[in-house]
Amino acid sequence: MTTVVKIGGARAVDPEGALADVASLVDDGEDVVLTHGGSTAVDETLEELGKEPTYVETPGGVVGRFTDEETMDVFKMVMPGRLNTDLVESLHNEGVDAVGLAGTDGKLLCGTRKSAVRVKEDGKKKIKRGDHSGKIESVNADLLETILAGGYTPVVSVPMLGKEKSGGYTAVNADADRAAAAIAGALEADLVVLTDVSGIYEDPDDESTTIDSASTPEEFEAVKDAAEGFMTKKVMAAEEALEGGAASVTVATANADEPITSALAGAGTTLEPGALADEHDADTEADE
Repeated sequence: MTTVVKIGGARAVDPEGALADVASLVDDGEDVVLTHGGSTAVDETLEELGKEPTYVETPGGVVGRFTDEETMDVFKMVMPGRLNTDLVESLHNEGVDAVGLAGTDGKLLCGTRKSAVRVKEDGKKKIKRGDHSGKIESVNADLLETILAGGYTPVVSVPMLGKEKSGGYTAVNADADRAAAAIAGALEADLVVLTDVSGIYEDPDDESTTIDSASTPEEFEAVKDAAEGFMTKKVMAAEEALEGGAASVTVATANADEPITSALAGAGTTLEPGALADEHDADTEADE
């Protein structure tokens, strides 16, 4: 069984324990695909360049990044550049033969570009144009499986390859949680989403109310009702992963000695395929 791990990009996330844990799992003969976020690093770089990051709210109430051309240039520099390279370097220092990949490599992550997005501003629905984002519609699982079969550990970063109406392709932004979800679904893998909290809480301000698991539609509805803020996207991504064929999804803290091993053993909040109802109407507008 393959495990897909997503390390969050929040400032409070320390990847050290996760990287050591990846090394232990690989040493034990497990296949691991590592993915990562980086929104904080992108925002900090934009601010250093004198540009304010732009976030928008969809009509469905989900907040996401608006990626104009200048932001996309910074995104490409930071995500598959500095952050991915740093993780690959760290894994090599842990004894792991890591291979850095962008979603554009080998058409690893592909979909349709969205040049305009529906947003809600001042209570009104509007169309905001000039966006460089997309929704992942296909994953080159063969590429990942070939790399894994060769004894290497892929480290995957967005951007994805967005297909233009003209028929060409453009590198565009995609949500990192949903990218990890798409990969986990394509590989029928367990997905571990590591973040800066211990799981999904019934009370967002109280860690003691962590929801251990959801294995029925009723329990999953309770998880969705409990998710607020950034956790809303993670639950959305979890649902997409399970719909796509993932074996399980666990949301857990990255800030532990063996966060992946602990998550697979039951730490955090684990969502099972049985939690999905027969029909889904998840909001799909927040992929920027």
